[in-house]
Amino acid sequence: MTLIASHRGGALHWPENSPTAFRNTAALPVDQVEFDIHPTADGNIVVHHDATLDRTTSGTGPVAARSLAELKALTLKGTNGEAMLTLAELCALFAPTPIALRMELKPGPDRKYYPGLLDHALGIIDSYGLRARTVVTSFLAGSAAAAARRSGLAGAIWLVAPEVQDMIGTAGVIAVAARHRLAAVGIRHASLDPAVLATLRAAGLGVGCWAVNDEAAIARMFALGVDVFTTDLPKVAITHRPGSR
Repeated sequence: MTLIASHRGGALHWPENSPTAFRNTAALPVDQVEFDIHPTADGNIVVHHDATLDRTTSGTGPVAARSLAELKALTLKGTNGEAMLTLAELCALFAPTPIALRMELKPGPDRKYYPGLLDHALGIIDSYGLRARTVVTSFLAGSAAAAARRSGLAGAIWLVAPEVQDMIGTAGVIAVAARHRLAAVGIRHASLDPAVLATLRAAGLGVGCWAVNDEAAIARMFALGVDVFTTDLPKVAITHRPGSR
């Protein structure tokens, strides 16, 4: 069965990574909710995609340079005065639902990953009893591998950037996954065809896709039978799920 993950809470339906997006996703029959995390300057974790505030909030500068109180004082663009959620608030929202968490570990503005972020996040997730319902993803194979070494998670996925896939090829993707003992990869949907999918699966890898944001791409993911895909259009994806019509 191909799983549907609501990307950033459904970023083409509602403002990305916003409370409204996550509340609405929580009411949908999707399988996973995808979101991104960054640390704050005072030891909290917030849900936000970019390492900087400029694109999606009323603030500027690095997320990690602000305290939680400072971040909560900012408004998410496109919302009616909403502020970004903490990881704890997101966990509280989804704990009563059957929806799994798909948590992406984001780097800072310097493209380096935050030391200790994974274990800090898992401590919060554990306080809500959600570790077994959490998949950790990262575009850095080493960070995905660190998650794979943590017991009790639902999965750890290396997200393969298209430029990386172009540079090392399918064989290289398999080799990197093997070296890091990763069981699954995420490929941009436009970079996956039946031959690539068959080769990855023959190597024993689980295969998902990301950036699946139009009806044709959604239909193709179901036809290919990938394990999971992330989409900014979860409501549309639900209508294309086999047996939904």
